[in-house]
Amino acid sequence: MTEEDTAQTDTASEYVAILGSSGGNLRSHGGNDPARLIRDVRRQLRAAGFALADVLFVSASSSMDGIAPDAPAELWGIDGADPVVIESGTLAEINEIARTSDARLAERVRLGEITGLVLMSSDPGDTHAQTIAAAAELGIPVAGTGGSSIALAQQMGVNLVSASGTTGTTSTTRAVSYVSGLARYWKVKYRPALGGSSASSSDAPRTEATWRRISIRGIMVGSIPAFIALALVLAVSKIPGLDGLSPVFDLLIAALPVVVAAVAARKISGLDEVGLVAGAIAGILAQEGGILGGLVAGILAGMLASGLINLTLRWRFPATTANIVTGAFAGLLPGLLVYFVLAPFTSLLGEWVKTSIEWAVDFNPILAGALAGLAMWPAIIGGVYHSVILPLVLLEMAQKGHSFFGAIDMVSLVMVSLGITLANVIRPRTSGERALAGSGAAVNFFFGTFVESSYPFMFGDKKVFAIALLSATAGGAVVGLTGAEATAYLPAIVAPFIATNAGGMVLAMLTSALLALTLTLLVNIAATRKARVADPVPA
Repeated sequence: MTEEDTAQTDTASEYVAILGSSGGNLRSHGGNDPARLIRDVRRQLRAAGFALADVLFVSASSSMDGIAPDAPAELWGIDGADPVVIESGTLAEINEIARTSDARLAERVRLGEITGLVLMSSDPGDTHAQTIAAAAELGIPVAGTGGSSIALAQQMGVNLVSASGTTGTTSTTRAVSYVSGLARYWKVKYRPALGGSSASSSDAPRTEATWRRISIRGIMVGSIPAFIALALVLAVSKIPGLDGLSPVFDLLIAALPVVVAAVAARKISGLDEVGLVAGAIAGILAQEGGILGGLVAGILAGMLASGLINLTLRWRFPATTANIVTGAFAGLLPGLLVYFVLAPFTSLLGEWVKTSIEWAVDFNPILAGALAGLAMWPAIIGGVYHSVILPLVLLEMAQKGHSFFGAIDMVSLVMVSLGITLANVIRPRTSGERALAGSGAAVNFFFGTFVESSYPFMFGDKKVFAIALLSATAGGAVVGLTGAEATAYLPAIVAPFIATNAGGMVLAMLTSALLALTLTLLVNIAATRKARVADPVPA
């Protein structure tokens, strides 16, 4: 347990235990990941000022519906605040151990150490019977999901403050539903912790305003795989006999707003599948507005989803209904707004950006390419690249499948980094630098990314940093001169195949890479010779 967890437990107003199983229907809704289920509930409890005091969770290797007694199973509990496997064995063995733990937990309820329960497809008739009976005797609040198990718990007389089935819910929304019910019963102000990750016990609950979770950088980076798929289809479609892939390329371009909207809504809402569905619905309706239309629709869908889940649970909607309402309306309303009102404006704005880039290149292609190349390293080092350059690359690609800034990225960042790292493979200053440079060069060439691999050499010698700027500027100038457009995040050997000018792209890539390689080699040779003179080897 971390110091933060200890402090939170010491100051908690209420202490809650989880009783559950991987269940039947629940197993396909997150029950196959008990650690995630427990962490998500713990995270919401912390956001409300409550503590997770105990866990008794039976996880089986398959659905509990009709499962055999000899099926592999695990008993989950907590160590401090972290979910852990207590025992492993057959389901029959684990159930026997669980009954013993159930008796211990029931005693904690009677002693007042447990003041509330969360039931997740629990077993009120067997492995959780004693604790649930104790909760019924004392009237402590109980929240839960799982149709048949909740019905049986109600028959036992528990004080059920929140109940729902499992269908259509997610780990996150169920956790919010549980804690909303408990907080309402205890009259505690609760704002769900949405966004971020619940991967570890050290994660602080994220309860900031939804708009603070808007990150254009995060949305664009999360959407990159779709754009790379587009570029790959474009490259393959240029192979003789495979021009039949052109309709696939057109379909992918049309689908990009949907991808961007789905990523945006999921990240901003913090609701996993519910946010993803809302974003997809919004993105489908926003396609006419282009990638910017998808971005706007996705952001609005994420913000609306976060508000709707809170509102519906406050109105005591079952978790299943709250999920359905949230996913549907959070997608439809922003989507319709973009479809009927905003699409012409977002489409026009995207066209203006594309036209502005083309105008700058047409006005003075060599100067435009050189300045763009020169700006790339300061942009990525200063943190501007992902916020400005990458969105421009993706915006251009969404219009035509390739990009001026994408070509600059490959030439002025990836190929320059490749040249610097290769130089340090050929003539390193120290023996340890060769392996470091080799791994970086391999990623640069085969994957078109990880330009940060050249940072140790650039930051270690101002001359190498100057070489990077010079090589990037020269390569960028060639991009402008030849009118090549392409993208990065692809193997170096693939980039020319998606370029508008394959020969020009190859020339630009070779210019920056060979210049960086040659000049870095000369600097390294001079540095090693100087080191030998300063520290001669004794005879």
